[in-house]
Amino acid sequence: MHGVGADTHDGLRRAPVQRRSAARLARILDACAELLDETGYEELSTRAVADRAGVPIGSVYRFFGNKRDMADALARRNLDSYVQRVERRLAAIPAADWRSAIDAVLDEYLAMKRTVPGFGLVDFGTRIPAGAPGPAPAPTPAGEPVPDPNHRVADRLTTLLAAQLRRAPDAALRRTVLVAVEAADALFQLAFRGHPSGDPDVIAETRELVRAYLARTLD
Repeated sequence: MHGVGADTHDGLRRAPVQRRSAARLARILDACAELLDETGYEELSTRAVADRAGVPIGSVYRFFGNKRDMADALARRNLDSYVQRVERRLAAIPAADWRSAIDAVLDEYLAMKRTVPGFGLVDFGTRIPAGAPGPAPAPTPAGEPVPDPNHRVADRLTTLLAAQLRRAPDAALRRTVLVAVEAADALFQLAFRGHPSGDPDVIAETRELVRAYLARTLD
């Protein structure tokens, strides 16, 4: 994601520096999430978001250049919330019990999928079609492409699981986590296709598949 003019902060044109401004940004993202569920991405507009949030349209453009930037910011907020939820669950799980840790990782994703507004379309940034309106993500300062959402998820989960298992977050663990994330993502899409709460049999099979795959590395 990129901003216009000023330095960016997770795709924002400018980061909120006061509590009032942060609260306004939260209302804008909440409105964006609600409207995504009600109308879908194609019908989403900055005007509709401003009206739903009860803020002037200029307040939306203060933070975002377009609706794609809003959706990207919502996805990043979702990821931050997900990581916090997983951290809280892991705090109560013994370090050696990696299966319970993986259950927590999957359970918290499923809970957000079922209850968080807009999550079914955006989650961590993987649901908006590649050709949807909005500028392409800018390269990183080093000139490298911005990682896709599942890579960002894998990075965050690798750090959490490495700390939980008291091992180094090395390249091998990160690769294993990425493969597990990609597999679970594809299968959960299948589980929720036509099933608002997710097909329980597909979810159970996904859990078994992820556990069996990770056992090679974590046992």
